[in-house]
Amino acid sequence: MRITSYGAAETVTGSKHLLEANGKRVLFDCGMFQGARKESEHRNRELQFDPKSLDAVVVTHAHIDHIGLLPMLPKHGYEGPIFCTPATRDLCAIMLLDSAHIQARDAEYLSRKQRAFVAPLYDDHDVYDTMSKIVSLPYNMPLEIVPGIRITFREAGHVLGSAMVMVECRENGVSKRFLEGGDLGRKNMPILRDPWDPEDADVVMMESTYGNREHDPIESMDQKLAQIVKDTAGRGGKIIIPSFALERAQEIVYALRRLETNGDLPKLPVFVDSPMTVNITEVFRLHSESFDDEIRWFMSQEGDPFVLQNIKYIRRVEDSMKLNDLREPAIIISASGMCESGRILHHLRNNCHDERNTILIVGFQAKNTLGRRIVEREKEIKIFGVMRPLNAEVKVLNGFSAHAGRAELIAFGQRFKTCAEHVLLVHGEPEAMGALKSALESTGQTNVSIQKEGVPLEF
Repeated sequence: MRITSYGAAETVTGSKHLLEANGKRVLFDCGMFQGARKESEHRNRELQFDPKSLDAVVVTHAHIDHIGLLPMLPKHGYEGPIFCTPATRDLCAIMLLDSAHIQARDAEYLSRKQRAFVAPLYDDHDVYDTMSKIVSLPYNMPLEIVPGIRITFREAGHVLGSAMVMVECRENGVSKRFLEGGDLGRKNMPILRDPWDPEDADVVMMESTYGNREHDPIESMDQKLAQIVKDTAGRGGKIIIPSFALERAQEIVYALRRLETNGDLPKLPVFVDSPMTVNITEVFRLHSESFDDEIRWFMSQEGDPFVLQNIKYIRRVEDSMKLNDLREPAIIISASGMCESGRILHHLRNNCHDERNTILIVGFQAKNTLGRRIVEREKEIKIFGVMRPLNAEVKVLNGFSAHAGRAELIAFGQRFKTCAEHVLLVHGEPEAMGALKSALESTGQTNVSIQKEGVPLEF
C-alpha cells in the first residue's frame, strides 16, 4: 500500500491523497488550492497525476478545498466513479456550479479590463459530466469500489454529509486498514451528530488545522454572539459576517434563531446575501437524517431552525445592491468565508471604514487571504484593487468552527497509539502540524509524521 499527497501537505487547502493498493489507484478528494492568486492559479492547473490512471475517486465532504477540482478529472480523461455520501452529492452540484460561474465571471472581468486572459479551469459542462459519475453511498454501508479495496463512510461531524473513510485493502494476501479522516468535526455541535469514534486502523491520515490552538467553548457562543450584536446595534452599526456557505452560515442562522426564541436578540433585520447559501440551506432541509437530537427537539417545538421573524434570504443581485444604501443596524451574512470572492467583498468595501460597524469572523482564515488580513487588523485592506481603511471593529468567534480543536485532535490521534503503524498529519499550516506532532509524541506515540507533498510512503 502506497500513499501520496498532492495537496493539503503542510498547508490547509487543495486536499488530494492518492492510495495505490492491489494494482489499483484511488484518489481521496480533489480540492482546489486557495491562497495567493498567482500560486493558486499555477497549482490548480497542475494536477501532478494523470486522471486517466485513476480507478476510483472518493470524496470526504463538499468544501471547495476538497472538491473544487473534481471537474478537472473528467475534463482530462477520467471515466470512473466518484463515491460520496448522498448529502455530499447534493452539495457538490451547488458548490461546483457556483465555482464554474465564479471562474467564468472572473475571466469576463479580466477581458473587459483588458488584462491578461485567464481561462476558467472548467465550465458547466465539466460539472455536469462530473455529477453524472457520482455514486451515493450511505454511512455505515461497506462497498468494494475496486477489486481488493473496500470503503465504509463514517460520520465526521464536520459539515453536512462529511465522512471519515475506513478503507480495507487486501494485497498479496495481506489485509490492512487505512483511515482517511477527512476533516474532523467537533462534539456537541448544535446541528450534526458527533464524529464517529474509530477503534483501530493500521495507517491513519488525520487533519491538523487547529493543532496548536483551542476553540472557545461551544456553550458560550450564543451569549458572545448576542453581546456583539447588542453592542454594535447600540452604536448604530451593522454586523458583517463573512461566512462559508456550507455549514457555518446555517450554524450562525440557527444560533440567531435560538437567541430570538429566548428573547436575547435585538429586533433588527437579518440578511443572508448569498444565492449559494440559500440553495445549501434547502439541502439541509432535505437531509435532516444527519441532524442530532438537539436540533430535532428544537424543530419539534419551534419549527424551521433557519427562519427568523425578520430574515431575508437574498438571491437577486438587485436586492443585494440595495443593502449598500442600508443605514440602520442590521446583520448581513454573506460568502465567501475567507473574503476572497463573492458578495461579501461589496459589503466589506461599503462598511469597513465605519467604526460603528463590526466585522465578525467565524471561521478559519488561511494565510494570504483577505480574511486573514482582517483578523490581523491591518490598518488598510485592499478590496477590488483599492486600499481602504479598516476602522470597523473586528471580532473573532472561533467557537463556531466546524474543525476539531487541539484537545480533540490529540484525543483522536491517541486512539491509535497501540494499533497504528503510522499516523500521517495533513491539512494544516506548518506551525499547527508541528505542535500536534509534538503533542502526540509527548504521550509516547512514536509513529507520527508530517506528510510531504508528492512524496510516496509505503506501508
